[in-house]
Amino acid sequence: MSKAMFQSGLITRRIAAAVGLIALTACGSFDPGKIGALDQYTAAEIFERGEYELERGQPDDAAEYFGEIERLYPYSDFAKRALIMQAFAFHKDGDYPNSRASAQRYVDFYPTSEDAAYAQYLLAMSYYDQIDEIGRDQGLTFQALQALRAVIEIYPDTEYARSSILKFDLAFDHLAAKEMEIGRYYLKRKHFAAAANRFRIVVEDFQTTTHTAEALHRLVESYLSLGLTDEAQTAGAILGHNYRSTEWYQDSFALLTGQGLSMTSSGDNWLSSVYRQVIRGEWL
Repeated sequence: MSKAMFQSGLITRRIAAAVGLIALTACGSFDPGKIGALDQYTAAEIFERGEYELERGQPDDAAEYFGEIERLYPYSDFAKRALIMQAFAFHKDGDYPNSRASAQRYVDFYPTSEDAAYAQYLLAMSYYDQIDEIGRDQGLTFQALQALRAVIEIYPDTEYARSSILKFDLAFDHLAAKEMEIGRYYLKRKHFAAAANRFRIVVEDFQTTTHTAEALHRLVESYLSLGLTDEAQTAGAILGHNYRSTEWYQDSFALLTGQGLSMTSSGDNWLSSVYRQVIRGEWL
């Protein structure tokens, strides 16, 4: 076949596809809310319409069309493809509960499919994309962590697992940030015991996050205010061992030495146990 004939055939096919799409778009009866309106179209045509709605920025309409394919052609390959596309369309529309429901159904029905990893990832993102503010319900963050872990453990060799690892770390950091926010709130209002409890959670449960150094410094502040000098000095010692180059170390050093105290592990308390772990290299 000559190059000219090939190009002519390609143009013809493109024109035919465009005409079919225009006819589909212009048809006034093409309304998913009207009973029987879509019965006259094939699964491929409805799927194409769903893609068209996505391209023109109408993901809510796209989700309806993809849903109709499953209703009209439940055992077709297009029904399988439409289900994952429906989950994507709902997510793009910000309808996270429905996106999650569609993604979960896909994972349940097609667990070995090549798109199952993406469906599980969409399910996780339906939680993750709602935790952008520290002050929001942290239940979403816990659910995001669980769903992201599922992607990492079930589909470890996929690109979605790699992305999930990064998002898992960010979500984990987010939980630590919430504890820090509450701790600072108590500290500012001189509720030192309550503040220390929050900062302790960060040090014990979120020690791999970016908030650990500040949490240790805030423990120095809280324990000094409570008169617990052993705990304050030990928190300072841990700062000196792992975070000597940070501003939090400098601030704690000034606080402790200003009261004639040193940054050394002292006494027998939960922080001295952490300090011994640090020295043995078992912590962080």
